[in-house]
Amino acid sequence: MKSAQTTSQGIARSAATVGGAVLCSRILGLVREQIFAGMFGAGLAYDSFVVAFRIPNLLRDLFGEGALSAAFVTVFADYGANRGRQDTWRLASNVLTFFAIALSLISLLGIFLAEPIVSLLAPDFSLVAGKSELTALMTRIMLPFLVFISLAAVVMGMLNTEGKFFVPAMASSFFNLGSIVGGVGLAWLMPHFGQPAIVGMAFGTLIGGIMQLAVQLPSLKSTGFRFQPLLNLNDPGLIRILLLMAPATIGLSATQINIFINTNFASSCAEGSVSWLNYAFRLVQLPIGLFGVALSIAMMPVLARHAAGKDIAAMRETLASSLNMVFCLTLPATVGLILLAEPIIRLIFEHGAFTPADTVATARTLSLYTVGLFAYSANKVLVPAFYAIGKTRYPVIASFLAILFNIAIITVTIDRFQHLSIAFSTSCTMLLNFLFLSVVLYWKMGGFNLPYLFKGLTKILTASALMAVWLSFGAGPVASWLHGNTAQQFVATFGLILSGGLLYGIVLSRLGMPELNDLLARIRARFGRQA
Repeated sequence: MKSAQTTSQGIARSAATVGGAVLCSRILGLVREQIFAGMFGAGLAYDSFVVAFRIPNLLRDLFGEGALSAAFVTVFADYGANRGRQDTWRLASNVLTFFAIALSLISLLGIFLAEPIVSLLAPDFSLVAGKSELTALMTRIMLPFLVFISLAAVVMGMLNTEGKFFVPAMASSFFNLGSIVGGVGLAWLMPHFGQPAIVGMAFGTLIGGIMQLAVQLPSLKSTGFRFQPLLNLNDPGLIRILLLMAPATIGLSATQINIFINTNFASSCAEGSVSWLNYAFRLVQLPIGLFGVALSIAMMPVLARHAAGKDIAAMRETLASSLNMVFCLTLPATVGLILLAEPIIRLIFEHGAFTPADTVATARTLSLYTVGLFAYSANKVLVPAFYAIGKTRYPVIASFLAILFNIAIITVTIDRFQHLSIAFSTSCTMLLNFLFLSVVLYWKMGGFNLPYLFKGLTKILTASALMAVWLSFGAGPVASWLHGNTAQQFVATFGLILSGGLLYGIVLSRLGMPELNDLLARIRARFGRQA
């Protein structure tokens, strides 16, 4: 397994670099959510913001970051490996021009149709005076965010393919920073102009999107790229990207339909349900971003290079090592988030307008979302592998199967469990997606190293079980501090998290886990250089 070891070390290095930057972004994202919780709590204003922001986010995932990024990296890596630099840069300029124009037109159409879109997405908002109108207003403000964030995703793909991971991953930190500073500042000003404070946060989101693109441009310039306003609709590279995007967009449309269904159901539940679901999912996105997205970003150029070189054996090794890393990092996070959901929510969000009842509702939602955490993260690793081998229809099939399961599960459970049924259904569909994609990929790649995966998974589950026992018994002696003042909550909660994580790491290291050792070696090397 020497080549697998080398592969895992390379991906671990890139993932650690991306993971550090993503950690910074996710921490700022939590600060942003804390500000929302403190200023607006869970109710009319934040429900409206979540649905309004969901509309450009749906379009971003549909046309921008998801399908566009994966298709562009595949073609851009192939150009870099098999064509000259001039052709590669010309392709990049043409892609940037084309999508800047196309996404601007989509944004303008969305602005014009904001009110009917809101009525379709959240029809029950019309039952509360002013809720639909506020949602439509913020939708119009935030729709241009789609253009900037999608172009930022193309630039990120270019930089990743050039071996630059840190700055693109840090770019989302600037999105959160712009959202916080610009949003809070404008939130204080909006009431003076007769607008609700939450409208200022909508403008802050747009500012953040602009900053996420702008902060990457100096690094892009350092690669030698110079943008030229080219628009050639007959460019073979652009056509290939669009053809790759077509099935991916159809597949992602299934995911967006699921989000649409979930939002529609959530808007019919008690007021605050949309907010509780969003706060909980934001916390789940922390480990997803750190582990699933970081590994996906680090793995995508590696898989693309192996595919360009027709090296299927190396692709199998890359995939097995990446999946082991996902399990290694997400399974203990699942255990920790389930057992410590309420203390974590109380510490982070229960301030200002966010009430103890909101804490309980959000914590229950978080526990159910977390069940599917490892599957959600693993899917981020599996889908690029399908792109790399040119079998893009299978993630599409998986996504449409997920719609059927999602509707069935929510329909059966929502009357009794309300918003909790949505979190439960999300986890179930992610698990089913993972099983489907794993089986099909194993078949299409001619197998991968299952004994290596199962051996690693056994060690991970053993270490996670010991950590769960420690957290269950350890929470008792500090129970009063977990309900005390903010300082006491901080000490008790982080004491449990750190001690549980340390125990898990020691046990897994003693059991012998190459991926964990690679990550630890990378961290030690980085701190050693800094020292």
